[in-house]
Amino acid sequence: MARVTITTLKEKKARGEKITMLTAYDYSTAGMVDAAGIDMILVGDSLGMVVLGYENTLPVTMDEMIHHSKTVTRATKNAMVVGDMPFLSYHISPREAVRNAGRFLKEAGVHAVKLEGGQERVDTVKALLDAQIPVQGHIGLTPQSVHQLGGFKVQGKDLETAQKLIKDAEAMDQAGVFSLVLEGVPTPLARKITEAVSCPTIGIGAGPYCDGQVLVINDILGMYQGHIPKFVKKYANLQPIIAEALKAYKEEVEQGTFPGPEHSFTMKDDVLERLY
Repeated sequence: MARVTITTLKEKKARGEKITMLTAYDYSTAGMVDAAGIDMILVGDSLGMVVLGYENTLPVTMDEMIHHSKTVTRATKNAMVVGDMPFLSYHISPREAVRNAGRFLKEAGVHAVKLEGGQERVDTVKALLDAQIPVQGHIGLTPQSVHQLGGFKVQGKDLETAQKLIKDAEAMDQAGVFSLVLEGVPTPLARKITEAVSCPTIGIGAGPYCDGQVLVINDILGMYQGHIPKFVKKYANLQPIIAEALKAYKEEVEQGTFPGPEHSFTMKDDVLERLY
């Protein structure tokens, strides 16, 4: 299987084929996601909540994102890897955005970066593209704007905000993003946006009419113990399975039944005799 590229995604949209995307934050998980044939892996700043234990994504640093992105790219052979630009890594100036995004490609080996925002990010997107850095856009419920939005709320439910999201989508599409994440957007609005833009749309809580879907892997595997959004489907519930395994390990060690002979190494009899 060849590496998924921007061209691959465009061709999928043209053929009406759905695009798959999941997050991953470490070598082992990324390897499994890649082996499953997922098109794109997002090293999301969501790692702040599901891996690092922060309250939201805002504290995540560039160094943390680079560290985790390195482990993901080392594990992948086929999936396109996208690095999520953390809060304040692209807000100060387009020049600063290029410097930070460049670190993602040079140091971590990702193939593209993702940033949040609409019309206000056009100049930044153009600067990144001028530096040969592919960009994925992200509009709707943008987690880095959680305080400005008043929480993690669905966006575009009234006419004014819906029209703004359409304009944001069109602006990002025209600026040259290779795909556009729509998060927390009503299904009819997401469908209209998908039909209005040339780039593929990737939904997360945006209904079935987007060109693809993305979810946080810890959510779909049932490994995150925090709040799970309505739009998440659990394809497994690993938390109780892992808890039971850990409990069994503890009990066997305390009872002296692990390690047993099958988990231990022996020595030749003559060596053992001379040792004692």
